[in-house]
This record gives sequence, C-alpha cells and structure tokens, in this order.
Amino acid sequence: MKFARLGPIGQERPAVLVGGTYFDISEITHDVDGEFLSSGRVASVRDAVESGTLPVFDGADSLRIGAPISRPSAVICIGMNYAAHAAESGSAPPEVPIIFLKTPNTVVGPNDTVQIPRGSTRTDWEVELGIVIGARASYLDSPDDSLGHIAGFVTANDLSEREFQLNASGGQWSKGKCAPGFNPTGPWLVTPDEVDHQNLRLRSWINGEPRQDSTTSDQIFDVDFVIWHLSQYLALEPGDLVLTGTPAGVALSGRFGYLAAGDVCEIEIEGLGHQRQEFVAYSNEGHHDA
Repeated sequence: MKFARLGPIGQERPAVLVGGTYFDISEITHDVDGEFLSSGRVASVRDAVESGTLPVFDGADSLRIGAPISRPSAVICIGMNYAAHAAESGSAPPEVPIIFLKTPNTVVGPNDTVQIPRGSTRTDWEVELGIVIGARASYLDSPDDSLGHIAGFVTANDLSEREFQLNASGGQWSKGKCAPGFNPTGPWLVTPDEVDHQNLRLRSWINGEPRQDSTTSDQIFDVDFVIWHLSQYLALEPGDLVLTGTPAGVALSGRFGYLAAGDVCEIEIEGLGHQRQEFVAYSNEGHHDA
C-alpha cells in the first residue's frame, strides 16, 4: 500500500493511493503516525481497499502533498553509506555505521519550497532511502529481525549545509542538517511488500540536469543491518524515520555547484515516488528572535 497525507501544512488528512486514485482513510485513522502504524488499523485499511469500501478522497489532485508521516519522534541518519560517496567526500568507507540526527521539524512535504539558510554558501542535495519504523525496535537479536519492525519506505532528501556541517560543527554533523525544511519526505509511505528495498534505483537532478544515479544494492550497510545496529544503541519508536545514506553525485564532490535561489532539485526512488523542490533565498519574514 501507498499511504499519503494531503492538505495544507498542519491540516493534512490521511489517504491511501490505489491504482492512481487517492482514497480517504480518515474514518480508520486520524493520521499516518506511529500509533496508526503500530496498530491493527493498517490491516483494516488493507481490508477496506480489497473490499472496495473506502470513499474517494474528494479534490485530492488539487491538494498539497504533505510528508506521508506526521512529525516523528526522531530522525536518525546514516552517513557515508555508499562507498563512492565516501570517496567523493574524501573519506574511506566506514567500518561501522556513522550516525547523526536531524530534528523532527525538518520533515516537510516532498514538493514544499525550501529556504536556503541565512549565511549559507554550500547547501547540498542528497537523495536517500528512508525507513519508517512500525514497531518498537530495541536490542534486536539479529538483522533478520529488522523487517518485522519496518512499516515502510519513503523517498527523502537529506539536505545539508556543508559549511555548517564540516567547518562550524565542532566535530558533529547536525548543525548542517537541521535547517527548516531540510528533510523533504514522500510523496508516499510504501509498505515493504510493494518494493525490493535491497535494489531500488535512486536518482537526482538539479535544474533538469542529472546528478545522482545509483541503487540501494550499493549500500555498505543494508537496511536490515542498519535497523539491527541502531537498536543496539537506542530504541526506535513507531513512526520514527531512519535515513540510510546517499550515493555519489552531490555538490560536495566538487563536480557541481551548490544550490542557490531559483534552483530546482528533483529526486526519485524507484517505486517510492518523485519530489521537486524550488529553493528560495533566506528571508527573515516569519523568523523572530527569542
């Protein structure tokens, strides 16, 4: 199944996409969140789809597509998880997964406009396979246990400000990862039965020009290992989002320019959908000092 959330920011309503048509599932759940994903109501939606009893989502085609999950309790990311990307970053492939965090409020819709951070000169794109947790994962016995704790997969753009990440960081990456809008997610949450997560094509384009083109089979640490490994150090909760790293082809490589106002970034993962973001200059409108 493909779950989605449609509507204005803060007013998204849950839906399921079947054969190109969105159906309203608000009678089954108020949102696509951790409580829904860990409950039996996912099966209830599947039953309703199969029985043809769901109402069509009126006006769906004219609505904004929100992130397909409500704000997670955590966004946990794996760095340098493709050997070629590690190489273009000037690093050897990691021997154990590198972990950093994004704040949950970075999660936005897949086509929402993104504001370049104040003072940024090195805003970068990163197409990534995202994992959405469906059942609490803590101290899993083996990677074979991981899939049973996964609700589905999403397309995600792990936007990064490289100056903040690498030079103003104090040794941690999250300063460059947490600007507002720095995690476009979706358009859909796709259940594991619909995709081969071990071999999905990932691509990105800037202003229509190709940048990244790889597959998840090139990951150093695969999905099953990542979830098991994380569970040894933290508890993953239903609705949490895990980003699994980006392939080669980002601006950090030195082969391409960084994002500027007016640029359009598109990313796509096979079976998980397409995103398109327009980047705009920083404006202090709506920003207030504490």
